[in-house]
Formats: sequence, C-alpha cells, structure tokens
Amino acid sequence: MSSITKVAIVTGAGSNIGQRTSIALLEEGYCVVLAGRRVIALQSTVKDAGSAGSRALVVPTDVTSPAAIEALFAKTKEAFGRLDLLFNNAGIGAPGIPLEDLSYEQWKAVVDTNLTGSFLCTQQAFKIMKSQNPRGGRIINNGSVSAHVPRVNSAPYASTKHALTGLTKATSLDGRKYDIACGQIDIGNASINSAHQTSRGSPQASGEVVVEPRMDTDDVARAVVYMASLPLSANVQFMTVMATKMPYIGRG
Repeated sequence: MSSITKVAIVTGAGSNIGQRTSIALLEEGYCVVLAGRRVIALQSTVKDAGSAGSRALVVPTDVTSPAAIEALFAKTKEAFGRLDLLFNNAGIGAPGIPLEDLSYEQWKAVVDTNLTGSFLCTQQAFKIMKSQNPRGGRIINNGSVSAHVPRVNSAPYASTKHALTGLTKATSLDGRKYDIACGQIDIGNASINSAHQTSRGSPQASGEVVVEPRMDTDDVARAVVYMASLPLSANVQFMTVMATKMPYIGRG
C-alpha cells in the first residue's frame, strides 16, 4: 500500500467471500465500504475485522435497486472523497431444478442481482473514478468457474456468470481512456473453513452427487488483494483460483 489510504466498495460484504475479502482489504490499509442487504451481517464483518474495522463504513444496499446503488456511491464519495476499488461480488443462484421448471421470477432475480447489479455498480464507479484526482481506479468482478463450465440445473447462474465475462471485457476496454482497469476472478469451491464439506455434495454431469474438495475463502481474499495491489498500468484480466483437486479441469 502507498501512504495514501485507498477506498474500496465490496458488495455482498456480509458473508463468505465478500466478508473475508473486506477484512483482508481493511487489514491491508484500505477504507472499505461494506454493501449488502443484511445490516447485522455487515456489522459482523466490522466486528471480525478488529481494530481495522474502524476504517469500514456500513451501507445497507440491495443491488437490484438502482436508487440504492446510487445512494451507496454517493455515501462513499461523501465519506471518503474518492473510490479506488470496486469488488462486484454480490450474487445469488436459483434452485437447482430442471431448466424447464424455473419460473420467470427465479430467472429474473438472478439476472437482476448478478448481472444488472454489477453493471449498475460499474456505471456509478466510472462516474467517480474518471473525474477524481488522481484519476482512475480498479473494478474486479466475481465471475466464478461457472463463467466457463456450468453445473447441471444452473442455467440462470451460469448464464449471468458467462455474461459477466462480457461485462468485464467491455469495462476493461471502455475504462482505458479513464485509467480504469477491470479484471475478473473466477472462483471454485470455497468455504470459510477449508475442512468443511457439504454432506450433500455437488451434482456432476453424470448425474452423480460427489463431495468435492474446497479451499479456504481466505485464499480467495488474498487473490483479490493481489489483483487490487497492482498499479493501474498493470492488470490481471482473468484469474481462476480453486481447490487444487477440484474436478474442474477434465470434468467435461
């Protein structure tokens, strides 16, 4: 970190990857704006950060609401005067049921959160980053390995994560003239405790349900911090981080 305190917004900051990444950024010296729907969960992130939590700002936010997103970025600018990093992390999935049985509402909820929410946050970040001094900033999108290889019965989630890759590329291109870098981290199975395994396992293309290896979520947080640590003249365009033995390579 430089001597200048940097400012980050993390969406979905109340749990899992968002929580651990927020804490890692706070420990790295960032001021972090914690965005999410559940204020108690966001406050828990602040508490878990210890003394570093004094540099956190809790802003309850529903990323499916354009007005809530505008308020999030306005409060960030009012509190800190600038924005150096946006981690578009908030995301949901639909029930793991056959594609033909999904309702329109289930499809739309995933699209509104994972894709439209990320776009609206990116749009607001551009408005701040291109006009601040020093100019520019970085946007990191949580793409998931489902941006490349979907699981069975995951059409809404896989579709939005594939689309997020397109948004990452478009953002990277459109941000160049403003010194805005954009990259994507594609994350495999992760849990707060690397020893934890779901009892149900994960569905495979063969129809089997298999308990798959997982990595600790702090490994993901460190990867995001690394991407954020680069100067704006350098960019990790895409990074895949996953448990070494996760059945991703060769699972076709």
